[in-house]
Amino acid sequence: MKWTAGKLKELKGGRKIAMLTAYDALTASIVDAAGIPAILVGDSLGMTVLGYETTLPVAMEEMLHHTAAVARGVREALVVADMPFMSYQPSVALALENAGSFVKEAHADAVKIEGGAFRAETIEALVRNGIPVLGHIGLTPQSIKAMGGYKVQGRSSEEARRLMDDAMAVEQAGAFALVLECMPPALGEAISKSLSIPTIGIGAGAGCDGQVLVFTDLLGMSGRPVPRFVRKYAELHPLMASAVAAYREDVESGSFPSDEHAY
Repeated sequence: MKWTAGKLKELKGGRKIAMLTAYDALTASIVDAAGIPAILVGDSLGMTVLGYETTLPVAMEEMLHHTAAVARGVREALVVADMPFMSYQPSVALALENAGSFVKEAHADAVKIEGGAFRAETIEALVRNGIPVLGHIGLTPQSIKAMGGYKVQGRSSEEARRLMDDAMAVEQAGAFALVLECMPPALGEAISKSLSIPTIGIGAGAGCDGQVLVFTDLLGMSGRPVPRFVRKYAELHPLMASAVAAYREDVESGSFPSDEHAY
């Protein structure tokens, strides 16, 4: 069964939704085969794949390239493309053009954009033109310059009310689901219970309708500290480093290749 935005939306109130990031066809095929219903081609690839310090330098061309690769590796999962910084903020017209490129050229099933009530007009325009939208509020990485860094959002009652208003506006604008990032669990649960669309938490507690993690964090591939909200299901970095070192030693010693590796 091919997952669609509509089918994912129908999971509200039912089974929890597992979402993961992927940035290439091989990773996407592994995630898809595991039965994950939705894959986010996150602009987090700026840090995990491209070596940037933040998501801000990621370009449309880079996102299109990686989204197309993921789409080629997927049979069933919903492929959601993260629209990069300044690909939708300047105008609704630009947002439509770039979101259309994700669907038409990179074969994405939906796009994700950051922002609450002030982004409602853009969400409405995309949905009206046949492009499903995954919303994103709370800690929005493309706004870290204004936020002053990666900080938990919604701790004060005023911030909590604003985020609740943002969530309602995103739902009313037509988003099929909403990412809630880095907020107190009680707020994540309250927002989730107030909406008729699924919420996908990342550092927003167990009360959300689903969860999303970065693939390389889940598998412990970077060798660097991960955010508090991450549960590592493997520690692959030392295994990969050890395998590469063993290969180097075998080549340098002449033990690889041996007769069994020759034609």
